[in-house]
Amino acid sequence: MTQFTNTLEFAKSLDAHDVLAKYRQEFYFPKLNGKEAIYLTGNSLGLQPKTALAALEQELEDWKNYGVEGHFHGKNPWFHYHKFLTEKAAKVVGALPHEVVVMNNLTVNLHLMMVSFYRPTATRYKIIMEAGAFPSDQYAMESQVRFHGYNQEDAIIEIAPREGEYHLRTEDIIDTINKNAGETALIMFSGVQYYSGQAFNMEAITAAGHQHGITVGFDLAHAAGNLLLKLHDWNVDFAVWCGYKYLNSGPGGVSGVFVNERFANAPELPRFAGWWGHKESERFLMKKGYIPEYGAAGWQLSNAPVLTMAVHNASLSIFEETGMEALTTKSKTLTAYLQYVLEQSGKGLKIITPEQRGCQLSILTDANGKALFEHLQKHGIIADWREPNVIRMAPTPLYNSFEDVWRVGEVLKGY
Repeated sequence: MTQFTNTLEFAKSLDAHDVLAKYRQEFYFPKLNGKEAIYLTGNSLGLQPKTALAALEQELEDWKNYGVEGHFHGKNPWFHYHKFLTEKAAKVVGALPHEVVVMNNLTVNLHLMMVSFYRPTATRYKIIMEAGAFPSDQYAMESQVRFHGYNQEDAIIEIAPREGEYHLRTEDIIDTINKNAGETALIMFSGVQYYSGQAFNMEAITAAGHQHGITVGFDLAHAAGNLLLKLHDWNVDFAVWCGYKYLNSGPGGVSGVFVNERFANAPELPRFAGWWGHKESERFLMKKGYIPEYGAAGWQLSNAPVLTMAVHNASLSIFEETGMEALTTKSKTLTAYLQYVLEQSGKGLKIITPEQRGCQLSILTDANGKALFEHLQKHGIIADWREPNVIRMAPTPLYNSFEDVWRVGEVLKGY
């Protein structure tokens, strides 16, 4: 364990030995007060890679020069554009390439997965999830159970932290699964809880669900590009994630989907179908009768959104170069240093994020929390405010430095 020192010299020495430090120069930083900001909100919207513009321009140029023939004759033919991203995305989430596809947006994909994997019966119809999940997940679960004719107060089991605690204990999650197994059709958790920053034990949750024959899925919006994921090895049934947070693919960027290879060749599995998920070799025959493409690609609906995928592809190339192991190794030290600096600030800040986490720290504030948040912004620090009283900071290992973290402490001392 690194022995930290709260000095600029120490922070700079860590940066000097950081093998990922050079990637900071691969991103554009917003400016506050005419100076480059300290950006700690990669958990909400990642920074723009400098390679994004060239990636976009390439597709625009092919559109200009080829028109519709760009589907087959461009530099990166659009007909199978999603394939340029598949292997890179699979490495980010610990999957086999045919278990992953990039398509649509996150909540659209969540609903598509629910069509296939939330299959309630008269006796097993309940969904287990964490209390206080991100609103999109809450709304998706509510609407899905209503769609199947159930009452959400009865059909959705939400697990809350114990009184006086801020995160869930894995044993409480497993205990709830065991107690409700006979009535449960689906377990649907976040990978990282957006408010507290807790990283859930996805392997243990999956194993507990499968012990009772329950399907298990995850929303990895705050986990993909942040945690070292092993979806295939953990035997997760399905997962979804967005591309615009830690994966730096632009506002509203495309989403990713994982479908376990156990379902790779399961045409009988109910799903909503579209022509881009139809068997590729027969797609343009325009025949009736849906034949899904093998693997996760068989859940596609429409043509690839090439322009936003181009940006995503540019960002994924950086992740392929760094590897998630190196990123998460730095993340642990960088986040631990931020915690140390916050504790050294003398402001009595309460961190509610447990040790099981990615790079996000959630800071519980008092009645003056919004004023503290505005003080940070006034001094060039872009953090994230979440009602009613939490400031989220995410020192992202791909582009944040140890000096960034040290400077946060200095700004806090001046509050």
